[in-house]
Amino acid sequence: MPRDDDDSGTTFLNKELEASLARNNALEKENQELKQEVARLKAQISSLKAHDNERKSMLWKKLQSSFDNSNADAKQQKPTNTVRTPEPNLAVENLCPRSDSPESAPRKERPARIPKPPPRPTTATPPSLKEVNGNKVPLAPPPPRPPPLPSKLLAGSKAVRRVPEVMEFYRSLTRRDPQVERANPVGIPTVGNSRNMIGEIENRSSHLMAIKSDVETQGEFINSLTREVEAAAYTEISDVEAFVKWLDEELSYLVDERAVLKHFPKWPERKADALREAAFSYRDLKNLEAEVSSFEDNTKQPLTQSLRRIQALQDRVERSVANMEKMRDGASKRYKEFQIPWEWMLNTGLIGQIKISSTKLAKKYMKRIIKEMQSIECSQEDNLMLQGVRFAFRVHQFAGGFDVDTMHAFEELKRVGTGSNKQQHAVNTIQEC
Repeated sequence: MPRDDDDSGTTFLNKELEASLARNNALEKENQELKQEVARLKAQISSLKAHDNERKSMLWKKLQSSFDNSNADAKQQKPTNTVRTPEPNLAVENLCPRSDSPESAPRKERPARIPKPPPRPTTATPPSLKEVNGNKVPLAPPPPRPPPLPSKLLAGSKAVRRVPEVMEFYRSLTRRDPQVERANPVGIPTVGNSRNMIGEIENRSSHLMAIKSDVETQGEFINSLTREVEAAAYTEISDVEAFVKWLDEELSYLVDERAVLKHFPKWPERKADALREAAFSYRDLKNLEAEVSSFEDNTKQPLTQSLRRIQALQDRVERSVANMEKMRDGASKRYKEFQIPWEWMLNTGLIGQIKISSTKLAKKYMKRIIKEMQSIECSQEDNLMLQGVRFAFRVHQFAGGFDVDTMHAFEELKRVGTGSNKQQHAVNTIQEC
């Protein structure tokens, strides 16, 4: 009987331990997701701040050019051959009010702006009506776009395939030392706290007067932009990027975009925000993919610094892809609603290109470790090879495989690492598997 009680107590404790471990794992996973979400929000804040500063600088340039043009027009209108009394120049008086009567000084007003035509899409959509004998007849609808290629076909076209040897070799090395998986020899600094927003430059009353002036004088200009935004429908994300650039340039003419547009209830704010979100997300991913594809290792840098650069870039790639995959379902629904391209968010689009480009980082990482292993004492080869295999395994799982060049680099790392006597026991472990 006592033995049965002990067994039941041991079983109960084991179940409690397993439940505690499961809760601990769930909390750790939730903690990691929260950290990724915080990093994503910080990155969005930084991007919005940079965009805001860029638009402010563009606004000041346009105001300065408008002021210069007004002065030039005033100088050209001074010489006249007529005897009649010249009419006062309202633009000059508004920009340069008289100092002798501050109370009766006119309010600053700018002429109504005429927007430039938006950029034409690269793939022009055919008109919906055509004229036959003077009558308009609807055209047949255009054929649907072909579906995107499956991810397997895309991977095959880029010669990226799964390499089981990477997983086997990685597990054979980490099985010897369970603590190795927890180590992180190369770290990156955490994102610092964002700086406080810049205060208002001008006096608040002057700013409100300028907003009121734009609301009264720029109504037709904003209505014209409203029609352009509502009619925007594109099939290529690059056309959306060009349209958003044009729209931001036009809206920068306003003193305060948000404050002015809230007085126009017909302004399609949701669609304009969706267009901007798609354009900025695509631009950031495209720039990141170009940075990864053009990455070159500086052999003059120390080993630790060089590996830290590669790992930091891979961290950025994984965070960006993870954030895009999280928001992909919700964003794609909004993009479909507003006729915004969304296929580039799939693994067969730009996301897949970024994953394939990340294999180049694994190749650079392993090449640098191979060079270091061939030039140092054997006492450090074990740690270096394990570090290289761990990073190669990470990129292999992220990209879904290796291309031919990266596979050759892995085989060379394996050959150099297992060629010494200190790595002979690793080879025996792999053979036993």
